Amino acid sequence: MVDRIMRVNAYTTFDLLDATVEGHGFTESAPATLNVSVPRGQPDHVRLELEVDNVELETVRPHSDSVSLSATQARTLAAELESYAADVETAASEQEGKDD
Repeated sequence: MVDRIMRVNAYTTFDLLDATVEGHGFTESAPATLNVSVPRGQPDHVRLELEVDNVELETVRPHSDSVSLSATQARTLAAELESYAADVETAASEQEGKDD
């Protein structure tokens, strides 16, 4: 990604994911960076950041999005991710069983 807004290094959670940007009348796909972090020192929130590669997008200007989550909100999100990940794994296992 050229002209990155987010800092990306060895500690970045995911540096290349498949992303889709949707808006009124358009849908575009491009690589993205997703990072989860907390402020140094005395962390008071969890920060979730997303930046889609602006070189591959025609409609959206370069930007990154972020959200600050309380510890409770971060745990709620983590639980939802675990639940949906289990659903995907179950579906994949069932599909493998059908393919055999």
